Amino acid sequence: MTCLTTQHFIVLNMMLSALLQIDDFLGPNQNYNEEEEERKYFRRKRLAVIKNVLSASIGSMLIYGVYLGLLQMQLILHYDETYREVKYGNLGLQDIDDKMLMGINVTPVVALLYTPVLIRFLGTKWMMFLAAGIYALFVSTNYWERYYTLVPSAVAIGVAIVPFWASMGNYITRMAQKYYEFVNYKQENVQEQRPLPKGACHRYIIIFNSVFYFFFHLSFVCAEMPMVFFLKSYLSNGNHTLFGVKNCGANSVGMIEGLNKTILSSLPRSISLIEVESVLMGVAFISMLMILILCGSAYQPTEEIDLRSIGWGNIFQLPFKHMRDYRLRHLFPFFIYSGFEVLFACTGFALGYGVCVLGLESFSNIIITFGLSASVFSLLSVSLLRLRRHVILLSGALVHVILIIILFIWSPSRGKALNEPFILILAALWGLGSALNKTGLSTLLGMLYEDKERQDFIFTIYHWWQAMAIFVVYLWAGLPMKAKLSIMLVTLIISSLSYWWMERRLAQRDPFRIPRIPRPKHKVKGYRYMEEENSDESDSEKDGEKEGDDGDTSSLVGGEEGGGGLEGQDGHKRRKVAAYEQAQETEEQEEAAVA
Repeated sequence: MTCLTTQHFIVLNMMLSALLQIDDFLGPNQNYNEEEEERKYFRRKRLAVIKNVLSASIGSMLIYGVYLGLLQMQLILHYDETYREVKYGNLGLQDIDDKMLMGINVTPVVALLYTPVLIRFLGTKWMMFLAAGIYALFVSTNYWERYYTLVPSAVAIGVAIVPFWASMGNYITRMAQKYYEFVNYKQENVQEQRPLPKGACHRYIIIFNSVFYFFFHLSFVCAEMPMVFFLKSYLSNGNHTLFGVKNCGANSVGMIEGLNKTILSSLPRSISLIEVESVLMGVAFISMLMILILCGSAYQPTEEIDLRSIGWGNIFQLPFKHMRDYRLRHLFPFFIYSGFEVLFACTGFALGYGVCVLGLESFSNIIITFGLSASVFSLLSVSLLRLRRHVILLSGALVHVILIIILFIWSPSRGKALNEPFILILAALWGLGSALNKTGLSTLLGMLYEDKERQDFIFTIYHWWQAMAIFVVYLWAGLPMKAKLSIMLVTLIISSLSYWWMERRLAQRDPFRIPRIPRPKHKVKGYRYMEEENSDESDSEKDGEKEGDDGDTSSLVGGEEGGGGLEGQDGHKRRKVAAYEQAQETEEQEEAAVA
């Protein structure tokens, strides 16, 4: 009996302890701090945004560096007459190269027609990944150099250039806005997902663009790695390659007039070329994986659906409608010059002033100096946190004006070793101006257009004008150097004056026209969006709205984007209330009929 009681006592103790454990597990946790857990959650969100920015920046640096490096190595090898005859016979590599360059430079001319549609259909992140895959495809075609491999891949590169950089600019700006939301998650407008205050994200837009262009300009350094570690040992010295060259610098015509047709001292083995291309292919694949795995989405899934639901016709038209905004029109010359200057640094200056004087073996040193300088000086745009926004852009323009004037009057003599330090200093200063130009423009666009629904259109316009400028540089390849410098100087002066006039109009609160983004039109039964274009709107309300509108999808905004318009806020609220009441009456009638 005593043994039985003891056993019962043990069982009861075990049951009681189990119940206490269950109660502790299901009951409120005394050590749980909701505010602290929320703070940790948003700290992880902020770290994820930083990871996204770094991954996108490094991924774009690697893929663009691989593309430039392979294209440079390919053009140098194909220029050598002995290499073409021994390796490919009568294949016609020079004709293939001409058509390949035409495909890369001409195809982006029509990119404005399809870029917004691709970005909205695929999404920002997937557009970046697809474009990176096209760059990797271009690398893979160099394993078998034929017309039907090189030319189609070059055309595909031309198709992907504008969508890739437009989606990248949009992605960096969206990450800055997300970071602001995660830092200020306690604010009422963030919790209710209302539009952010004007200028709230400027700090993070400046910092993230500085970081992105720091890595982007390093792509020019990465592009020279095949030249430094592989091709440089096969090049002939300057006395051989420049034997027939008479004029350099400002007196030169075309690229390098009189350059020897044989620039290789010995031909590289095929297995060595395959090894180099395999390394480049591996780097391209790594950049694709970085964008795919490490980069988070720019928008939530519901936001992606809403962005597509405005209609493909509207998506197609909105880039053209945005061009009616005088702020963008005043920046068009700067967009064009931005395309001029970066390609001139890699071709006109590096060849006409660098290679023409020092030999082809100095080309990599000049580009590396330019890339390192541009990368380091891209961080100068962080000074916009204290300075006014026009300082960076106009400072870069001033540096380039001085350099263009120096280049216009300087015709260095071939082969003088004293010219090398001066050429490298000019390359570093050109990198300074290029860094201020690129970071200044992207930061300015992020500041002027903070509405996340229109950023892809704005960056599409920016990079399309850059592509048009690069197409012009491709066409002027045979012009005298002074003609090229004159075009650039005139464009730069017009750009600076146009930008100054834009800032003056903004300071005077001159109203600007921006297109209205249509509301998403979801076909969901029993659910209606209460916006101006809803199906419950009466004919009288539509007529009243047309009287106050100008007949298109645009609105006039004074001073600040999103403020004001052709219709007053009271009329807008009355129409919403009327639409809501009418929808409610309709639903009551339907319920009564069913009853």
